[in-house]
Amino acid sequence: MISEENGKYLVEIAKKAIITYLETGTKIDIPYDCPEELKENLGVFVTLNKKNRLRGCIGYPEPIKSAIESVIDVSIAAAFEDPRFPALKKEEYDQLSFEVTVLTTPQLIEIAHPNQYFDEIEIGRDGLIIQKGYAKGLLLPQVATENCFTQEEFLEHTCMKAGISADSWLDESCDVFKFQGQIFK
Repeated sequence: MISEENGKYLVEIAKKAIITYLETGTKIDIPYDCPEELKENLGVFVTLNKKNRLRGCIGYPEPIKSAIESVIDVSIAAAFEDPRFPALKKEEYDQLSFEVTVLTTPQLIEIAHPNQYFDEIEIGRDGLIIQKGYAKGLLLPQVATENCFTQEEFLEHTCMKAGISADSWLDESCDVFKFQGQIFK
């Protein structure tokens, strides 16, 4: 994936994107010193926590833009557009912790029987995307670890994130994808 140094660079860009937007209402440009590695298209999520509680999390699961462009976009979205939270206020900024997760391309898990998912999903390594019709939910790899989920619970919670019943992963019309993520704080 990407180097530790470039991961830390992305975290600094996330911070800069948010504070600049707070102060000026404008989006930062791609910095002139951006490493070449970060110009590759990669899936990226930015997670904001305040006092160890989620404050915003938005991302692009698919590699649709360069990592640097994605981090700038989703940092602002996590701070100001996550529908679960009000827009970030300037006085909250110093209380935030920042996390950037760089994703591998999601891979469809092909199985003959739903019980085979348990052999295909590794807690702590894999994140999940579940899609049924137009409903789609994603949970990052760290969510399962932070909540001590079993594989079944991870599947159920990803279904609920998609707005479908918790047992939908058992349905043949439901697609389950896995991906890995590099986490930088």
